[in-house]
Amino acid sequence: MNINSLTGLIGAPRRSLASSRFATAILAALICTLCAGCSSSNEGNTQAASTTPVNVTLTDAQRQHITLYPVAVEPFHRTIDTTGVVDFDNDQSTSVLAPISGPVSRLVVSPGDKVKKGDPLAYVDSPDFATAVSTYRKALVTAHTARRLADLDKDLLQHQGVAQKEADQAETDAASAEADAYAAQQTLVSLNVDPQTIKDIEQGRPIARIQGVIRSPIAGTVVEKLISPGQLLQAGTTACFTVADLSRVWVMAQVSDSDLANVHVGDSVDVITSTDAKPIRGKVDNVAQLVNSDTRLVAARVVVDNAQGLLRKQMYVSVRIQSRQTESGMLVPVSSMLRDDENLPFVYVAQADGSFARRSVTQGYRVGDKFQIPSGLRAGDKVVVDGGIFVQFMQNQ
Repeated sequence: MNINSLTGLIGAPRRSLASSRFATAILAALICTLCAGCSSSNEGNTQAASTTPVNVTLTDAQRQHITLYPVAVEPFHRTIDTTGVVDFDNDQSTSVLAPISGPVSRLVVSPGDKVKKGDPLAYVDSPDFATAVSTYRKALVTAHTARRLADLDKDLLQHQGVAQKEADQAETDAASAEADAYAAQQTLVSLNVDPQTIKDIEQGRPIARIQGVIRSPIAGTVVEKLISPGQLLQAGTTACFTVADLSRVWVMAQVSDSDLANVHVGDSVDVITSTDAKPIRGKVDNVAQLVNSDTRLVAARVVVDNAQGLLRKQMYVSVRIQSRQTESGMLVPVSSMLRDDENLPFVYVAQADGSFARRSVTQGYRVGDKFQIPSGLRAGDKVVVDGGIFVQFMQNQ
């Protein structure tokens, strides 16, 4: 055998061995790929199964602490939750303008003081006041003289002492003078002169130097003081005080156009402040006909009893309007509503086998201590209303 033949015999096994090794490597790679795919598939199935909520089964002792609520279609009145701002009842508040001109000599009241109608608020050194008193005095003298002359001419006429024309003229002069005196008297009344002072002037008694008085036109509380001593007032122009009856106030609630159809005059309202959790009752008194151009909301005026003085002007409050319009739907107590990790609402529903299943629901309007559920529940379902947090805890274990 020559060397070439030997080389051929040796070369053949070497090529066969290399092919065998190459096939083995390919097979190993395929096996790894298949194993990896199986592992990935099993891991995905395990993860999907772990995120699927399973029903919760409780022991008899645990079920003793669970309260169920049977769901049924029932009538209700829709509740609209919004916000509002407190304002004075403009029918029971007024801005007090200076009735006379002159400098303020003395202030009598401070903000927060309660006053009655006619109580003095401030005194003013006013020439208008002195002029009005002087005018009334002169008008009284002129009226008395004219009346005396008219009565005298009337007596003379009966005895043919004067002509009819003269007697008529005297009567006309007397009536005109009396009208001037009455007008001068009303001027003093409009200036809030004390009635006793007016009576002293009419009876000719001397009166002490009197100052102009700014009096309260209504009974209520002084909520604003806008003047100070020495300030020069202009009659009919200068605002001096704001007096309001705070036993009743307005709350201007803001209603969106989507809720407007459910708000009517006469609807009951609960007003809640940040200082007192107890709601204050009120009623819708008026619904505005204009939409606010800035907020695109409509103001609903709520009249509220404020006998305890809890509401103050410009205070922000929560408002819950209870519509008088009757609707029907499925309601569940607020305590039954829970939230998942994505803040979506759900409830626990009792199953026929005694377990509890998580049920996603759509949360609608709040009606008192219940929520309307437009979808997600059926009539006859029994939801957990007390103990839902415990059931959720057991499900997460």
